[in-house]
Amino acid sequence: MLDIIATLQAEAETFQTLSAEELEKFRIKFLGKKGELTRLFDDFKAVPNDQKKVIGQKLNVLKQLATAKYDELKNTLDSSKHTIQLLDLSAPAESYAAGSRHPVNIVMNDIIKIFNRLGFTISDGPEIEDDWHVFSALNFPPEHPARDMQDTFFISKTPDVLLRTHTSSVQVRTMENQQPPIRTISPGRVFRNEAISLRSHCMFHQIEGLYIDKNVSFADLKQTLLYFAKEYFGADTKIRLRPSFFPFTEPSAEMDISCSFCKGNGCAMCKYSGWIEILGCGMVHPNVLEASGIDSKVYTGYAFGIGIERMALRKFGITDIRMLFENDVRMLNQFSKFL
Repeated sequence: MLDIIATLQAEAETFQTLSAEELEKFRIKFLGKKGELTRLFDDFKAVPNDQKKVIGQKLNVLKQLATAKYDELKNTLDSSKHTIQLLDLSAPAESYAAGSRHPVNIVMNDIIKIFNRLGFTISDGPEIEDDWHVFSALNFPPEHPARDMQDTFFISKTPDVLLRTHTSSVQVRTMENQQPPIRTISPGRVFRNEAISLRSHCMFHQIEGLYIDKNVSFADLKQTLLYFAKEYFGADTKIRLRPSFFPFTEPSAEMDISCSFCKGNGCAMCKYSGWIEILGCGMVHPNVLEASGIDSKVYTGYAFGIGIERMALRKFGITDIRMLFENDVRMLNQFSKFL
């Protein structure tokens, strides 16, 4: 028994650990109910009387040693939990996965940069608007269907408070607060009460442009849009302007670009016409200028509006507009190269 006690004593004296799991194993082995000390004290009953004094002393020393060793190491582990770990400045940095820009954001920034080079500034305005800035100041007659609940999200009817259906409301605010010359673009989110489908959504983004000064002509509008098309779609891009109607411009036009996929020969993307519609434009209606306090006999101007989502669908080959609003990380990660 003395040899067993000596072996256990040497083990207890040399035992060291920084692991709570290993320390618990030590406690169970030496101090547990079925541990070595419990077994030795049980065997002590059979020790001859003339040896009990010596062996008893050795057992008590071993018990005290094991208990002291356990308490010491436990205190060390407990105090280490509250020790502030100093930052190792020489350690390699952890690698973090970079995010990506949203495709709508990518397209919008690219378009803004092009018009910035032409001297257009950026104007912003509220998404919750009133009837005057969204409709009345833009020459929408009272019976115009765009005022109907089928197209507009009205928040309150008395007075008319609604979610803006276009960023032209920002242009009205700009004209009310700034005298010509005005050269500005209004990027932002707009809302229309439309069914959500493969190609349409109740929420989307626009960039609308406005230029007002003396002697501004339709030729200025055409040259601006031709420059934009060549900068964005490529130097070989051609444009055409088709007559159209908007209450706030006269004359009005839809602008098409030559299809970059088939080079104008006709394909499924352009519905075999060789052309793709990308924006609406026109000369600012005199009634719109007068409603904002600008003399239409002195100043003229042009305006245009670009839908960002459809530009993004074409640029990145996305087939469903709903994918732009679902925040699916698997889809968004594909645009990390555009950081």
